[in-house]
Amino acid sequence: MKLPNNRFIDLTKLNVMGILNVTQDSFSDGNKYFCLDKAIEHAFRLIDEGADLIDIGGESTRPGALPVSEAEEIDRVMPIIESLRKDIDVPISIDTYKPKVALYAIKAGADIVNDITSLSYGSDLSMTEVLIQFPDIPVILMHMQGTPQTMQQNPIYDNVISDIQNYFRDRISYCQTNKIDLNRIILDPGIGFGKSFLHNIEIIKNIDKFQDLSPEYKQQFPVLLGTSRKSFINLIYSSKPDERLVGSLASTVSAFIHKIQFIRVHDVKEHKQMIKSLEWML
Repeated sequence: MKLPNNRFIDLTKLNVMGILNVTQDSFSDGNKYFCLDKAIEHAFRLIDEGADLIDIGGESTRPGALPVSEAEEIDRVMPIIESLRKDIDVPISIDTYKPKVALYAIKAGADIVNDITSLSYGSDLSMTEVLIQFPDIPVILMHMQGTPQTMQQNPIYDNVISDIQNYFRDRISYCQTNKIDLNRIILDPGIGFGKSFLHNIEIIKNIDKFQDLSPEYKQQFPVLLGTSRKSFINLIYSSKPDERLVGSLASTVSAFIHKIQFIRVHDVKEHKQMIKSLEWML
């Protein structure tokens, strides 16, 4: 997958996206990297551990999280992106659904937009317009039922796999209508974003089914799986967020077996070691 400034992502392997939350209320590492120096230090640690790309977010989207203003989000992420881009060539993803945040981030050197609303957030300057303005920027389209404030209030599906597939077909059609090339699209079924425990498990077991959206689309779409430290693991074994590495690694095995292109994780070193081991053993 081509990125700006001759950067590139190899879609023939499982890429590890390191998470950098610049927030005060993230469910797992809130406030740890809120200060600029600590955020930069952690980004370099993720890269040293083997992160294939870094995902930077300035607003928590955990269940029940409250939104922050565009101005506040820009103030949180811009210094980090500007600083990192001077020193690293690793691709940077901006985790935002706000168009102006994405615009500023891209101009500062971000390579990918990671949008939990799949370009459906309303604004005077739409995310779609930003992506049209920058045709070499890929976009991650995520499925979410409801909003972060409401999404875990009894989520219901007729069939979670086919319902999400149909959602993606609709959003991809929207992208086509707005001249966003299909080769720029990455799909994320949104583990924990409006899903019950059993919904999440079903998605992980069938994660490869989101690559193939035939008969409408003949090509395969790269898929991202984000399970790292999420609360559904607590229902498998009792655990706090920083005790969920084993459950997170188990989902990476599924992603590897099903030939998925991206995992989004906190613990880069351990996931890279898992992938390397699987490459030899499977």
